Amino acid sequence: MDIEELIENFQALGPWEERYRYLIELGRKLPPFPEAEKTEANKVRGCMSQVWLISGLNPGPPVTLEFRGDSDAHIVKGLIALLFKLYSGHTPREVVALDVKSVFERLGLENHITMNRRNGFYSMVERIRSLAVQELAA
Repeated sequence: MDIEELIENFQALGPWEERYRYLIELGRKLPPFPEAEKTEANKVRGCMSQVWLISGLNPGPPVTLEFRGDSDAHIVKGLIALLFKLYSGHTPREVVALDVKSVFERLGLENHITMNRRNGFYSMVERIRSLAVQELAA
């Protein structure tokens, strides 16, 4: 699913309650995250909820990143799934270049997510970007 398709799907929903349900449903579709991966090293700092994030490489060419993660909060788990739709399957350079703030605004989330969740969302973005930067440096 590309960014435009994601935005169209999101905007086709009615009131914000439907959009929250959509986010929760996205989170439910994430593959199970192994308990063994729920370590301090994989934890995202800056989130009110517990969030774990890891990346892996898909051999290329080009080499692309895949992300896996989990949270103990339903909406946050949906935000994780949303980020994975934006970032997974892209090269590290594409991950670093993506202007996720504009996508977040186009989805309307900027005005409908609490400040704490927004801060946590951007903490997850920074974690994903730092994982991509590590791959670029390797």
